[in-house]
Amino acid sequence: MSSKSRLRQSRRQWKQKAITRGNSERYQRKEILRIKKEREHYKKQAREAKNQLVKERQKKPLRPVQHKADLVFIALQLFVVARIGFRAVSRVLDVLGKHWGWGKAPCTQSIINWVIRLSMTKIHNASQWAGPRIDHNPCCNGFIWMIDTSIGLGSGKILVVLALDAQHHGLNEGAPTLGQVKCIAVSVASSWTGEAIADFLQKVIASSARPLAYLKDGGTDLAKASRVLSERGYPSACIDDLSHTIANLLKHEYQDHPLFTPFISACGQASKKLKQTVLACLAPPKVSTKARFMNLHRLVKWADSLLKHCPKGRASEGSLLAGLRESLDHIPQCKAFIGRFLRDATSLLACQKILKNNGLSQTSYRECQPLLETIPSRCAVRIGFTTWAEQHLKMAADLGFDKVGLPISSDAIESLFGVSKQHGTGEIKDANRIALRIPAMCGELTREEIQGVLSIRVKEQQKIVDSLPSLTQQRRQILSNPGSLDTLESDEQKRNLALIPGTKNRSKNPISSCITRGYEKIMAPLNALEKQLNSPLQVELVEAAMG
Repeated sequence: MSSKSRLRQSRRQWKQKAITRGNSERYQRKEILRIKKEREHYKKQAREAKNQLVKERQKKPLRPVQHKADLVFIALQLFVVARIGFRAVSRVLDVLGKHWGWGKAPCTQSIINWVIRLSMTKIHNASQWAGPRIDHNPCCNGFIWMIDTSIGLGSGKILVVLALDAQHHGLNEGAPTLGQVKCIAVSVASSWTGEAIADFLQKVIASSARPLAYLKDGGTDLAKASRVLSERGYPSACIDDLSHTIANLLKHEYQDHPLFTPFISACGQASKKLKQTVLACLAPPKVSTKARFMNLHRLVKWADSLLKHCPKGRASEGSLLAGLRESLDHIPQCKAFIGRFLRDATSLLACQKILKNNGLSQTSYRECQPLLETIPSRCAVRIGFTTWAEQHLKMAADLGFDKVGLPISSDAIESLFGVSKQHGTGEIKDANRIALRIPAMCGELTREEIQGVLSIRVKEQQKIVDSLPSLTQQRRQILSNPGSLDTLESDEQKRNLALIPGTKNRSKNPISSCITRGYEKIMAPLNALEKQLNSPLQVELVEAAMG
């Protein structure tokens, strides 16, 4: 091969290598550029993520309590709903504050002030509550008022008025609770007579309108107050609480029973013998001597259960059965009383449970008939219960609740007194102090009420609190200053608590006094016309013509 041919051949090979090498280098340059761009992009994202993470770490954590209203809401919920004391609320808020970061927790006195202002807010807003309209009785506000009195330490006696929706059993299941009633008025006086209660209720009616009915226990003073109001032109039905009615029926039937006193004495002796022994778990339940027949069935059930653990026959000496028989005292001799009392009380309490949860209506009363048949027809307990039921069924029909169910239980107000005396009062059960916190424990706590608590000034609170006689202050002043008993007379001249819905100072407000006088003038002829007119439409026309 010539040299020229060899040259051409080598050049062809060199060109082929150059083309292959060039393609590879160009591809590598493109990949390197792409990788560099992606690397810079990822580095930029990493820097941004790092900066964002630093900023997030530098940010303060979000606080669940952003405003003072939230803190007040939590504190009042702990007192009203969780029912822990003022000092305990402050300690709980101190623990939560370390995690939620709101700083120093409010002191005990601040929480007391918030509770007092909550009571003032609830009473002040009570006149704005609108009950359901009752077509057949347009002069009423659609509420049933629970009324009761209770004593505290000292000469003060508390009168409380709670409002319950008359259609409660048509809208809710079960008996009324504290969360479903509203306190519309509370007052303290040295004594409450029928006329005094009527005067106080008349002031409440002037701002809250006349109730559909009053729900009360068997107290004669409350019954007289209802009669006095009817004579003054403010008629409303009067419902007797079922629990007190049953307790009175059992009392009249069994308080003079020849075995009643020996049974109570034997239970006391058995309690002494069973305590501090291995059989202490079988000690009788504690039953209050006041209103004993409200809970006497618990003691009778205990005795009946204990007698079932003592079968006939001889027990070995030193055994637990022998010890139990020695502790029973004369209870086995009271079997006749125990059996008869349980026969009546068990049936009545079963009827009571049905009527409390469903209200009194024809349907619920029919459910009670099979239970009443276990009691002899001539028994005074059955006759009294039947008489009460027939009277209140007629009342329910007149009020228009014979199908929905008429509320017949005042357990809510009894529970309110029990809670208010034990919760947040300390060792000295001052009636004014108890009454001042009663409205705060009724109804559900709302955000609007919290705003009302924060809007009340210190002077407004002091105007009410400083004018009240205080047993705690009297105790501190007199015990540390011998010979200062005469100062008690000056403290007794202070006015007791009286919270009524409406303005902050009703006595100086001419509008409220005009409303009171005008209501009396208008309601008297309207109440007379209610008895004469049968049609609700006619009553509405007369109202429109007069107003």
